[in-house]
Amino acid sequence: MTRRVIAQGTFDILHPGHVHYLEEAAAMGDELIVIVARTSNVDHKEAPICPARQRRDVVAALEAVDDAVLGHEEDIFVPVEELDPDVIAIGHDQHHDVDAIEAELERRGVDCRVERASAREPEREDELLSTRLIVDRILERRG
Repeated sequence: MTRRVIAQGTFDILHPGHVHYLEEAAAMGDELIVIVARTSNVDHKEAPICPARQRRDVVAALEAVDDAVLGHEEDIFVPVEELDPDVIAIGHDQHHDVDAIEAELERRGVDCRVERASAREPEREDELLSTRLIVDRILERRG
């Protein structure tokens, strides 16, 4: 039986922190499917710079990822119900409340675990592991 893992995120400007998260998520099972957030659903931070389909295509190109799909426009749990995962992997710094996710999964009859991935520390002083830091550096140098 294939153990399906779902990871999700915005993945606006892909960086080593994203790669670490997705590799760790892939290690939680046999198949990794990534749900890439629609721009309309990103309300906890600045809107993404890149279009959703572009972000999905870049994530899908990563070796650790078996497939990448776009999230649902109105209900972020619809793809989770459709994909029926065994594990949902949450990034170490994602704003999600694990207890709230587990409660909603139970309410919808989705039987899976929610696991939070570990953080990845920078390997060098100048390594940037967040989209915000990358955007800030671009503005600092080219703004």
